[in-house]
Amino acid sequence: MASVRVMTDTNAGLDFLDHTQDIPIMRSIITLGDNDYVDTVELSASDFYSALSRDHSLFPRTAQPPMERMISAYEQLKKDGASDIIFITISSKMSGIYQTAQIAAKEVSGVNVHVFDSRSVAYPQAAMTLKAHSMAQEHASATDILSKLDAMRQNNHIYFAVDTLRYLVKNGRLTGAQGMMGSMLKIKPLLEIDADGAVVSLEKIRTFKRALNKVVEHYQIKTAALEDVTPFICHANNEAAADYLEKALKEQDAALENILRLPLTPAVGAHAGPGAIGLGYIKT
Repeated sequence: MASVRVMTDTNAGLDFLDHTQDIPIMRSIITLGDNDYVDTVELSASDFYSALSRDHSLFPRTAQPPMERMISAYEQLKKDGASDIIFITISSKMSGIYQTAQIAAKEVSGVNVHVFDSRSVAYPQAAMTLKAHSMAQEHASATDILSKLDAMRQNNHIYFAVDTLRYLVKNGRLTGAQGMMGSMLKIKPLLEIDADGAVVSLEKIRTFKRALNKVVEHYQIKTAALEDVTPFICHANNEAAADYLEKALKEQDAALENILRLPLTPAVGAHAGPGAIGLGYIKT
């Protein structure tokens, strides 16, 4: 019988969810000041955001997991009996991990490696990973798992707002000119991840509170006709904004009881910046 194993990368934030420990996680490296850290293992989300709050001169950078580490993970899973490996990555529009994983797959033989572009990040990527793992545990085929992942990829969305443009600009998510204008006008852009997995701007808003209200507005319009979706909030050390979004949603829908709230892992927060917050849904 074919044995399918599942792996993911650090950007899914799987560490913040209950899961079995047999899902390999390819972790990014965070450079903060003069030191390098393995995401979440050597630098927790709370410590990361605290460091940025204490020293505004710090600017974090990230490096994707080395190809050698991916090859080693593939080889280990093959040794453990896997006939197929499904590697669920952050959107290829946000990182080079997807491309590197594909190249690494060509370096191993005797196992089928399927690199799946989640076209997302954070909880949607994590939810896909956990679903794939659950199906694999029930002996589903790689084909059936990939089909389910494709359906999940087409049925999720995230809207988010950032408190500062500094990190988006320095990490190349916005041009310098856009960043300069945004800083002068105190713009808080409303962003979304589009169907291709790219971060795009929806609106330019003057205050963060208005941006939060717009996040809720767009979310409610998007989900109005949808059923059986799981809402979630992900944030970069911004519990107050998370409280605000949760309250706004529950005021609009009294039947809504639980909204999943998760931190953004340092690898994601390094690009979005402290205070960033996202509201989204996924149909599992």
